[in-house]
Amino acid sequence: MSEFSAKADAGAWGSGSHIERDLILTDADFRRIRELIYQRAGIVLAEHKREMVYSRLAKRLRHHGLTRFSDYLSRLEQHPESREWEAFTNALTTNLTAFFREAHHFPLLADHLKQASGPVKIWCAASSTGEEPYSLAMTLQEALGARASQSKVVATDIDTDALQKARTGVYPLEQVRKLDEARIKQFFQKGTGQRAGFARVRAEVASLVEFMPLNLLAPGWPIEGPFDAIFCRNIMIYFDKKTQAEILRRFAPLLKPNGLLFAGHSENFSYISPEFKLRGQTVYTLAAHSSAAR
Repeated sequence: MSEFSAKADAGAWGSGSHIERDLILTDADFRRIRELIYQRAGIVLAEHKREMVYSRLAKRLRHHGLTRFSDYLSRLEQHPESREWEAFTNALTTNLTAFFREAHHFPLLADHLKQASGPVKIWCAASSTGEEPYSLAMTLQEALGARASQSKVVATDIDTDALQKARTGVYPLEQVRKLDEARIKQFFQKGTGQRAGFARVRAEVASLVEFMPLNLLAPGWPIEGPFDAIFCRNIMIYFDKKTQAEILRRFAPLLKPNGLLFAGHSENFSYISPEFKLRGQTVYTLAAHSSAAR
């Protein structure tokens, strides 16, 4: 193991002292960053994202005592197995989420679940900091009652920092208060003392969710279907059409013949993949040929 790799595994590339002067991000550096995050995570960074890239990655440079993005990127490329790749990817991943976001999907899911026989299984393919998979678990409990205990939400994300926060199930009260009072009482415990101002997802909700890291671009996914529903919302917008089509192709065999695929409000899969057809309200079902091929 090289000295560089050993330091990376220990979580430090340099002195860790903060550098107060401006950092150098050239046009070539920005192009390189865009190429690397596309190769690593399939994320397409637009030209106007330069300032976002600077602000997010500047923290990594300062952490390692570097002043030039070119030096940081060179070190990354020289050490493809370094743990810093995880920090690089986490920094450029957007985690915008909320409990019961795009609320119209959850009654549709509840109606679908009530018709299911046997244990229910849902995949949340971009779980972020946990609000969406916990919302799915709450919907399971509301729709199935005691049967929900036999069900599972598999929650995956490429951002390991977001997953770590999700596993705690602890959120600021102002975020939880956006829900109606009945749901707050049923699904959350309010913190006291040092935890005042926060709420924790109740254990019976958290027990339904299994969190794990997953890169949708990885050649193999460490999950098993079939799923009654797949939630892949507001993540496909970061991929190009080719990547979207490949992910949708891989979703198809993981979904039950009557399963549902939920997309984000700004996403349209109708003209991307022959595997799925639009049911309505950004909800998709398997196309006839895809279901018949099973």
